[in-house]
Amino acid sequence: MDKSTINHENLWSSVKEILAVELPEHAYNTWLEPIAPIALNDKELVLEVPNQFFFEWIESHYHQIIESKVREGIKEDYSVKYTIAPADNVPSPKEEIVSKDTAPQTRRFRQPLLNENYTFSTYIEGTNNQFAKAAALSVAESPGEQAFNPLTVYGGVGLGKTHLLHAIGNHLLAQKENVNIVCASSEKFMLDFISGIQKSRTNDFSRFYRQADILLIDDIQFFQGKEQTQEQFFHTFNDLYLHGKQIVLTSDQYPGDMKGLDERLLSRFHSGLAVDIQPPDFETRVAILLEKAEQNGLALQYSLIEFMATHIKSNIRELESTIIRILAYSSLSNKEIDENLVKRIVKERLGKRYLAKISIEDVVRHVSEVTTVSEMEIVGSSRKKELVEARQIAAYLAREVLGKSLSNIGLYLGGRDHTTILHACNNIEERIKSDLRVKQIVSSIKKELSAATI
Repeated sequence: MDKSTINHENLWSSVKEILAVELPEHAYNTWLEPIAPIALNDKELVLEVPNQFFFEWIESHYHQIIESKVREGIKEDYSVKYTIAPADNVPSPKEEIVSKDTAPQTRRFRQPLLNENYTFSTYIEGTNNQFAKAAALSVAESPGEQAFNPLTVYGGVGLGKTHLLHAIGNHLLAQKENVNIVCASSEKFMLDFISGIQKSRTNDFSRFYRQADILLIDDIQFFQGKEQTQEQFFHTFNDLYLHGKQIVLTSDQYPGDMKGLDERLLSRFHSGLAVDIQPPDFETRVAILLEKAEQNGLALQYSLIEFMATHIKSNIRELESTIIRILAYSSLSNKEIDENLVKRIVKERLGKRYLAKISIEDVVRHVSEVTTVSEMEIVGSSRKKELVEARQIAAYLAREVLGKSLSNIGLYLGGRDHTTILHACNNIEERIKSDLRVKQIVSSIKKELSAATI
């Protein structure tokens, strides 16, 4: 980042982009999104937090990672200080929502904390999420219909649940001027409840959530084991449901499989529609990467997009963060985005998981290519010297690189017993120390295996 143009706003904006990728979505939305940059003094970034409780939580849970990202962004040893927003600037629930007695034509509501980038138009649709998107769009167009109330969207981490949740809110805001949307993580709901108790303002807390036209709650699994919070949510849920208000929830698992939730709550969740989101298939992963690259102004070769889509399969957030990391690394190190850079970033993202993508068959194929001994001969029974050497190298690499058991290696290499495989591994290990040719062959195949995987 160019220090001549840096200020507190663009520095904090760049730090937030990184933290949005590295932190769980519910944590980012609850704790990082409300923070406002105030000033950039000599070696110090000043941030404003809403209240004392918020400050203490940030200090104990997120200060270290925030400060480290600030230093990475500015390339100097800067510190981060916090200031608490003046009480007059922190609206209470009474100030945030106008009384029900206010005439409809003059009702105005404070905008909810919705990510404006999370819309239906930016949601990449695939076979893994078609039903969930259709259900969410139906709710956004006709909120409060009993068949889809509540709507629960569930699935693994980083698959787009929060995107759909915010897309519903953004769609409604665009269609209805005076709609009152309350969007919060389950963690924020709990903290608001605790704050209401501490400040003897539980009535304000209840009024704030129960005056919603549509209630969007993210990550309801965090209600598990929190009995008083569940009790409050149960009453909030009932009040909204009886008044025909829409409730949308997200969860990392099917609500019926949750432990530690009150049966009354589970029965309410079952009364509506639960839709799941599965990990994206290859074509959807490619589409997501192309869209994200375009958003960030990256002109990546299709082969590199396909490479990333092939290896990063777990969730959408990991795909998006890979693009951001490539862009950040290229700009910070002033290096061109090429195949080597992409493979390096993907390897960092996957860590040790890449090893699981290599099979013994892959090892044998690479040994065959380097030694010119056919795959059939490597796994065959011939005792010719050059064939035995290739077979022993394959056994050694399968154990050294993949960590496969002797019995598994022996089973693939023609049904040989574990003592034969152990002898082969020990023999190659000794020859690497004394035979330069064998050492070069093994080293070359190791590099090829790494390149083929990452």
